[in-house]
Amino acid sequence: MTGITIDQARTIVRVALEKGREMGLKPLSVIVLDAGGHPKAFEREDGASPGRFAIAEGKAYGAVMLGMGGAAQMARAEQQAYFMAAVNGAFGGRVVPVPGGILVRDGGGAVIGAVGVTGDSSDNDLKAGTAGVEAAGLTAEG
Repeated sequence: MTGITIDQARTIVRVALEKGREMGLKPLSVIVLDAGGHPKAFEREDGASPGRFAIAEGKAYGAVMLGMGGAAQMARAEQQAYFMAAVNGAFGGRVVPVPGGILVRDGGGAVIGAVGVTGDSSDNDLKAGTAGVEAAGLTAEG
């Protein structure tokens, strides 16, 4: 298994931001984490609020630590709120279980990291992030 390269991380961020502009979204913030949950790349567009780093990181962190995208996390939170509350406690409150947290897999299906996008609606964040992951030649699981 190989991890997300810096070139792939930069492509994900660049294309996600381009997709957001193409869709007419509010200013986005995009983070790419490696499989250990460590930041590989991050950008916050002009006009995005400063708190967006923590939200983007929380979306991506939950995806990589739980092995499921943000939409699946949100469904789990709706069905078993106590479980997601316990998980968030275990991870120091760092999990943001909503769409826009994208699990990233390589060609063989191995989890190699995650992407977090925030700034617009969660569904639009997911669309922008998915475009970035796919442009990097990887598989997005939102």
